[in-house]
Amino acid sequence: MSADFQVAWEVMKWPFIACLLFPPLLVYLGLHVVKREVIFVDLALAQVATLGTCIALLMGHHFEDRITFWISLAVTFVGAAFFSWTRSTKKGPVPQEAIIGITFVVAAAGVILLLSRVAGGKEELEHLLTGDILNVTKGEIGQRVLVFAALGGFYAAFHKRFVLISSDPERAFAEGIPVRLWDFLFYAAFALVVVSFVRLAGVLLTFAYLIVPAVCGTMLAQEWMRRLAIGWGVAAAASLIGLWASYRMDLPTGAAIVVASGLLLAVVGVFKAVQRT
Repeated sequence: MSADFQVAWEVMKWPFIACLLFPPLLVYLGLHVVKREVIFVDLALAQVATLGTCIALLMGHHFEDRITFWISLAVTFVGAAFFSWTRSTKKGPVPQEAIIGITFVVAAAGVILLLSRVAGGKEELEHLLTGDILNVTKGEIGQRVLVFAALGGFYAAFHKRFVLISSDPERAFAEGIPVRLWDFLFYAAFALVVVSFVRLAGVLLTFAYLIVPAVCGTMLAQEWMRRLAIGWGVAAAASLIGLWASYRMDLPTGAAIVVASGLLLAVVGVFKAVQRT
């Protein structure tokens, strides 16, 4: 048993560390997304980031090339600027969620078209969707820890302003806050988080970490810090269950964590239903 555990730890050590270190910032962003009621903005940005990666691949660069990261980030910044520009404090005939959904669909179709022109496009598409977090290295974690720490400091420094804009944009406009500028800063930093994590974990796991723990935290608590703590706990538990299932049953790691997240959300939903009755 001890030897088996040692082998499992050697295989899963760095993926498990990655799944503990990165979700707190993703959960924080997810809480803002849930509050703004633009649930699919992170999935849309992740898909736009993937589109940028596909553009780089079509230009002849490789997935691991540094220039691929910068092209992907530049395309995602364009998406961030578009989402901040289309936001309005008043409900119009077309909700922003519809615009976000259209962006996702168009970006996804663009990914399929571009990868049809790339050798091994089907394998690249699968890699971009599911990622390869099982093979994450110490160096990759170290690089992203620095990026996530800097972005975490940025969001912490302007937390009250971001909460006001997410919770009560009309009041923010009334107080003279340049909401669209701050929206762009929010989404631009968001884009950097998404691009960094998508390259590590894929689109599906990035979306799961952003939304599922945040929804669980929102269902179980009112205060931001309690929601964040609950969300991180859910993300950590889903990571542990998914990694264990992946190791024991030889399953794709990212997909296993996503399914574990969905099961935990179902448990929280049942708990809340029982509590209400």
